[in-house]
Amino acid sequence: MLCHEFEDRLIDYLDGALDVEGHKQFAEHAMRCPVCHDLLGEVKNTIVACSASEAPAASAGLEARILLKTIPETAITCAEFEEHLTDYLDGFLLAPLYHRWERHAALCKSCSELPGDVVRSIGACYTYKQDELPVPAGVEARILQSTIGNVLPQQVRAPFASRLVEWLRGALDPIVSPQLASVATMLLVSIFVLTNTVSTDGSVGGIYHASLQLAQQTADNATRSPALPEGMKKLEGSVNDLMGTDENADKPSNPNNNQNSANQNYAPQNQQSKPKNGESRQKNR
Repeated sequence: MLCHEFEDRLIDYLDGALDVEGHKQFAEHAMRCPVCHDLLGEVKNTIVACSASEAPAASAGLEARILLKTIPETAITCAEFEEHLTDYLDGFLLAPLYHRWERHAALCKSCSELPGDVVRSIGACYTYKQDELPVPAGVEARILQSTIGNVLPQQVRAPFASRLVEWLRGALDPIVSPQLASVATMLLVSIFVLTNTVSTDGSVGGIYHASLQLAQQTADNATRSPALPEGMKKLEGSVNDLMGTDENADKPSNPNNNQNSANQNYAPQNQQSKPKNGESRQKNR
Protein backbone atom coordinates (compact mmCIF):
# COMPACT_ATOMS: atom_id res chain seq x y z
CA MET A 1 0.00 0.00 0.00
CA LEU A 2 1.31 3.38 -0.95
CA CYS A 3 1.12 6.54 1.22
CA HIS A 4 -1.58 8.24 -0.83
CA GLU A 5 -3.72 5.10 -0.59
CA PHE A 6 -3.14 5.14 3.17
CA GLU A 7 -4.44 8.73 3.38
CA ASP A 8 -7.47 7.86 1.26
CA ARG A 9 -8.43 4.92 3.48
CA LEU A 10 -7.63 6.67 6.77
CA ILE A 11 -11.24 7.73 7.51
CA ASP A 12 -12.58 4.27 6.60
CA TYR A 13 -9.99 2.70 8.91
CA LEU A 14 -10.96 4.89 11.84
CA ASP A 15 -14.66 4.23 11.20
CA GLY A 16 -14.05 0.45 10.93
CA ALA A 17 -15.40 0.26 7.39
CA LEU A 18 -12.45 -1.67 5.84
CA ASP A 19 -12.57 -5.38 5.16
CA VAL A 20 -10.18 -7.81 6.78
CA GLU A 21 -7.63 -7.76 3.95
CA GLY A 22 -7.69 -3.98 3.61
CA HIS A 23 -7.45 -3.53 7.39
CA LYS A 24 -4.39 -5.81 7.44
CA GLN A 25 -2.65 -3.90 4.63
CA PHE A 26 -3.45 -0.54 6.28
CA ALA A 27 -1.94 -1.67 9.59
CA GLU A 28 1.19 -3.05 7.92
CA HIS A 29 1.79 0.24 6.08
CA ALA A 30 1.30 2.27 9.27
CA MET A 31 3.91 0.11 11.01
CA ARG A 32 6.44 0.39 8.15
CA CYS A 33 6.03 4.12 7.24
CA PRO A 34 6.89 6.51 10.09
CA VAL A 35 5.22 9.48 8.31
CA CYS A 36 1.90 7.69 7.94
CA HIS A 37 2.24 6.42 11.51
CA ASP A 38 2.56 9.98 12.85
CA LEU A 39 -0.33 11.08 10.64
CA LEU A 40 -2.55 8.37 12.08
CA GLY A 41 -1.65 9.44 15.65
CA GLU A 42 -2.38 13.11 14.98
CA VAL A 43 -5.75 12.32 13.46
CA LYS A 44 -6.72 10.15 16.45
CA ASN A 45 -5.70 12.87 18.95
CA THR A 46 -7.63 15.50 17.00
CA ILE A 47 -10.77 13.36 17.00
CA VAL A 48 -10.50 12.83 20.78
CA ALA A 49 -10.01 16.57 21.41
CA CYS A 50 -12.97 17.49 19.23
CA SER A 51 -15.16 14.94 21.00
CA ALA A 52 -14.24 16.36 24.43
CA SER A 53 -14.74 20.03 23.49
CA GLU A 54 -18.14 21.76 23.49
CA ALA A 55 -19.82 22.89 20.32
CA PRO A 56 -19.35 26.63 19.66
CA ALA A 57 -22.43 28.77 20.07
CA ALA A 58 -23.97 30.07 16.91
CA SER A 59 -23.55 33.82 16.48
CA ALA A 60 -26.58 36.09 16.49
CA GLY A 61 -25.73 37.36 13.06
CA LEU A 62 -25.61 33.86 11.59
CA GLU A 63 -28.97 32.94 13.07
CA ALA A 64 -30.47 36.23 11.93
CA ARG A 65 -29.22 35.77 8.38
CA ILE A 66 -30.54 32.23 8.26
CA LEU A 67 -33.99 33.31 9.49
CA LEU A 68 -34.00 36.28 7.12
CA LYS A 69 -33.39 33.96 4.18
CA THR A 70 -35.86 31.31 5.30
CA ILE A 71 -38.73 33.31 6.91
CA PRO A 72 -38.30 36.98 5.94
CA GLU A 73 -41.80 37.89 7.23
CA THR A 74 -40.51 37.70 10.82
CA ALA A 75 -38.12 40.62 10.33
CA ILE A 76 -39.01 44.13 11.55
CA THR A 77 -38.28 47.51 9.98
CA CYS A 78 -36.07 50.29 11.35
CA ALA A 79 -39.13 52.35 12.32
CA GLU A 80 -40.51 49.48 14.42
CA PHE A 81 -37.05 49.00 15.91
CA GLU A 82 -36.94 52.63 17.11
CA GLU A 83 -40.54 52.44 18.31
CA HIS A 84 -39.78 49.53 20.65
CA LEU A 85 -36.36 50.81 21.76
CA THR A 86 -37.61 52.29 25.04
CA ASP A 87 -39.57 49.13 25.89
CA TYR A 88 -36.48 47.05 25.16
CA LEU A 89 -34.32 49.11 27.51
CA ASP A 90 -36.99 48.91 30.23
CA GLY A 91 -37.38 45.14 29.77
CA PHE A 92 -41.04 45.24 28.74
CA LEU A 93 -40.79 43.46 25.38
CA LEU A 94 -42.43 40.06 24.94
CA ALA A 95 -40.26 37.10 23.98
CA PRO A 96 -41.22 36.85 20.25
CA LEU A 97 -40.83 40.57 19.67
CA TYR A 98 -37.65 40.60 21.76
CA HIS A 99 -35.91 38.03 19.51
CA ARG A 100 -37.07 39.79 16.35
CA TRP A 101 -35.76 43.09 17.75
CA GLU A 102 -32.35 41.55 18.53
CA ARG A 103 -32.11 39.94 15.09
CA HIS A 104 -32.75 43.31 13.44
CA ALA A 105 -30.10 44.91 15.67
CA ALA A 106 -27.60 42.25 14.55
CA LEU A 107 -28.31 42.69 10.83
CA CYS A 108 -28.98 46.45 10.43
CA LYS A 109 -25.79 48.52 10.61
CA SER A 110 -27.63 51.80 11.23
CA CYS A 111 -29.64 50.37 14.15
CA SER A 112 -26.96 48.23 15.81
CA GLU A 113 -25.27 51.21 17.53
CA LEU A 114 -28.51 52.97 18.47
CA PRO A 115 -29.19 51.17 21.81
CA GLY A 116 -25.67 51.87 23.05
CA ASP A 117 -25.92 55.54 22.13
CA VAL A 118 -29.24 55.87 23.93
CA VAL A 119 -27.89 54.21 27.09
CA ARG A 120 -24.85 56.49 27.13
CA SER A 121 -27.07 59.54 26.61
CA ILE A 122 -29.27 58.56 29.56
CA GLY A 123 -26.21 58.10 31.76
CA ALA A 124 -24.87 61.50 30.72
CA CYS A 125 -28.23 63.13 31.54
CA TYR A 126 -28.20 61.66 35.04
CA THR A 127 -24.61 62.81 35.54
CA TYR A 128 -25.30 66.37 34.40
CA LYS A 129 -28.48 66.51 36.46
CA GLN A 130 -26.50 66.22 39.70
CA ASP A 131 -24.17 69.09 38.76
CA GLU A 132 -25.54 72.64 39.04
CA LEU A 133 -24.80 74.58 35.89
CA PRO A 134 -24.19 78.34 36.07
CA VAL A 135 -26.99 80.54 34.78
CA PRO A 136 -25.92 82.28 31.57
CA ALA A 137 -25.77 86.04 31.66
CA GLY A 138 -28.89 87.81 30.45
CA VAL A 139 -31.27 84.87 30.89
CA GLU A 140 -33.28 86.54 33.67
CA ALA A 141 -33.68 89.74 31.66
CA ARG A 142 -34.87 87.83 28.60
CA ILE A 143 -37.36 85.85 30.70
CA LEU A 144 -38.78 89.05 32.24
CA GLN A 145 -38.96 90.70 28.85
CA SER A 146 -40.83 87.71 27.38
CA THR A 147 -43.28 87.34 30.28
CA ILE A 148 -44.10 90.81 31.66
CA GLY A 149 -42.60 92.96 28.91
CA ASN A 150 -40.24 94.77 31.28
CA VAL A 151 -36.68 94.02 32.22
CA LEU A 152 -36.98 95.51 35.72
CA PRO A 153 -38.97 93.30 38.12
CA GLN A 154 -42.04 94.87 39.71
CA GLN A 155 -44.01 93.98 42.80
CA VAL A 156 -47.22 92.22 41.88
CA ARG A 157 -49.96 92.24 44.50
CA ALA A 158 -52.91 89.93 44.53
CA PRO A 159 -56.42 91.40 44.10
CA PHE A 160 -58.16 92.81 47.15
CA ALA A 161 -60.75 90.02 47.18
CA SER A 162 -58.04 87.35 47.22
CA ARG A 163 -56.17 89.09 50.02
CA LEU A 164 -59.40 89.46 52.03
CA VAL A 165 -60.23 85.77 51.60
CA GLU A 166 -56.72 84.83 52.67
CA TRP A 167 -56.96 87.05 55.76
CA LEU A 168 -60.33 85.56 56.73
CA ARG A 169 -58.98 82.07 56.25
CA GLY A 170 -56.02 82.82 58.51
CA ALA A 171 -58.33 84.31 61.16
CA LEU A 172 -60.94 81.55 61.08
CA ASP A 173 -58.66 78.54 60.78
CA PRO A 174 -57.68 78.53 64.49
CA ILE A 175 -61.36 78.83 65.45
CA VAL A 176 -62.78 76.11 63.25
CA SER A 177 -59.79 73.82 63.61
CA PRO A 178 -60.39 70.28 64.93
CA GLN A 179 -59.01 71.35 68.35
CA LEU A 180 -62.13 73.43 68.99
CA ALA A 181 -64.31 70.32 68.95
CA SER A 182 -62.23 68.58 71.61
CA VAL A 183 -62.11 71.67 73.85
CA ALA A 184 -65.86 72.23 73.53
CA THR A 185 -66.54 68.59 74.34
CA MET A 186 -64.39 68.78 77.46
CA LEU A 187 -66.19 71.94 78.60
CA LEU A 188 -69.63 70.40 78.08
CA VAL A 189 -68.65 67.24 79.95
CA SER A 190 -67.20 69.21 82.86
CA ILE A 191 -70.31 71.43 83.09
CA PHE A 192 -72.58 68.37 82.96
CA VAL A 193 -70.63 66.65 85.74
CA LEU A 194 -70.50 69.74 87.95
CA THR A 195 -74.21 70.55 87.55
CA ASN A 196 -75.17 66.98 88.47
CA THR A 197 -72.75 66.45 91.34
CA VAL A 198 -71.77 69.82 92.84
CA SER A 199 -74.62 72.19 91.97
CA THR A 200 -77.45 72.47 94.50
CA ASP A 201 -80.25 73.11 91.99
CA GLY A 202 -78.75 71.67 88.79
CA SER A 203 -77.80 75.05 87.30
CA VAL A 204 -74.53 76.86 86.74
CA GLY A 205 -75.42 79.35 89.49
CA GLY A 206 -75.83 76.45 91.88
CA ILE A 207 -72.18 75.60 91.35
CA TYR A 208 -71.29 79.11 92.55
CA HIS A 209 -73.48 78.77 95.67
CA ALA A 210 -72.06 75.32 96.37
CA SER A 211 -68.55 76.73 96.21
CA LEU A 212 -69.53 79.45 98.68
CA GLN A 213 -71.03 76.85 101.05
CA LEU A 214 -67.86 74.80 100.80
CA ALA A 215 -65.82 77.88 101.64
CA GLN A 216 -68.15 78.58 104.62
CA GLN A 217 -67.71 75.03 105.90
CA THR A 218 -63.96 75.32 105.54
CA ALA A 219 -64.00 78.59 107.47
CA ASP A 220 -66.20 77.06 110.24
CA ASN A 221 -63.87 74.13 110.60
CA ALA A 222 -60.94 76.49 110.79
CA THR A 223 -62.61 78.60 113.55
CA ARG A 224 -62.98 75.55 115.76
CA SER A 225 -59.22 75.10 115.90
CA PRO A 226 -57.51 76.49 119.08
CA ALA A 227 -55.01 78.60 117.16
CA LEU A 228 -56.73 80.52 114.40
CA PRO A 229 -54.62 82.82 112.27
CA GLU A 230 -55.75 86.37 111.69
CA GLY A 231 -55.98 85.72 107.96
CA MET A 232 -58.55 82.96 108.48
CA LYS A 233 -60.68 85.23 110.66
CA LYS A 234 -60.70 87.87 107.96
CA LEU A 235 -61.56 85.21 105.39
CA GLU A 236 -64.46 84.01 107.56
CA GLY A 237 -65.83 87.53 107.84
CA SER A 238 -65.54 88.08 104.11
CA VAL A 239 -67.37 84.83 103.38
CA ASN A 240 -70.16 85.70 105.86
CA ASP A 241 -70.57 89.12 104.28
CA LEU A 242 -70.64 87.58 100.83
CA MET A 243 -73.25 84.98 101.89
CA GLY A 244 -75.40 87.70 103.42
CA THR A 245 -75.15 89.79 100.26
CA ASP A 246 -76.22 86.84 98.11
CA GLU A 247 -79.20 86.05 100.38
CA ASN A 248 -80.40 89.65 100.31
CA ALA A 249 -79.99 89.72 96.54
CA ASP A 250 -82.08 86.54 96.19
CA LYS A 251 -85.01 87.94 98.31
CA PRO A 252 -87.58 90.10 96.38
CA SER A 253 -87.50 93.72 97.39
CA ASN A 254 -90.83 95.61 98.02
CA PRO A 255 -90.46 99.32 98.81
CA ASN A 256 -94.06 99.65 100.16
CA ASN A 257 -93.59 96.85 102.67
CA ASN A 258 -90.31 98.31 103.80
CA GLN A 259 -91.94 101.74 104.25
CA ASN A 260 -94.90 100.29 106.24
CA SER A 261 -92.63 98.34 108.51
CA ALA A 262 -90.58 101.46 109.07
CA ASN A 263 -93.71 103.43 109.97
CA GLN A 264 -94.89 100.72 112.35
CA ASN A 265 -91.54 100.63 114.06
CA TYR A 266 -91.52 104.40 114.34
CA ALA A 267 -95.08 104.67 115.76
CA PRO A 268 -94.53 102.83 119.08
CA GLN A 269 -91.45 104.88 119.70
CA ASN A 270 -93.49 108.05 119.39
CA GLN A 271 -96.18 106.71 121.71
CA GLN A 272 -93.64 105.74 124.29
CA SER A 273 -91.88 109.04 124.09
CA LYS A 274 -95.12 111.12 124.29
CA PRO A 275 -96.35 111.42 127.96
CA LYS A 276 -99.97 111.15 128.86
CA ASN A 277 -101.99 114.19 130.04
CA GLY A 278 -102.87 112.67 133.43
CA GLU A 279 -99.31 111.83 134.20
CA SER A 280 -98.19 115.32 133.39
CA ARG A 281 -100.83 116.81 135.58
CA GLN A 282 -99.96 114.62 138.52
CA LYS A 283 -96.37 115.64 138.19
CA ASN A 284 -97.39 119.29 138.17
CA ARG A 285 -99.40 118.83 141.33
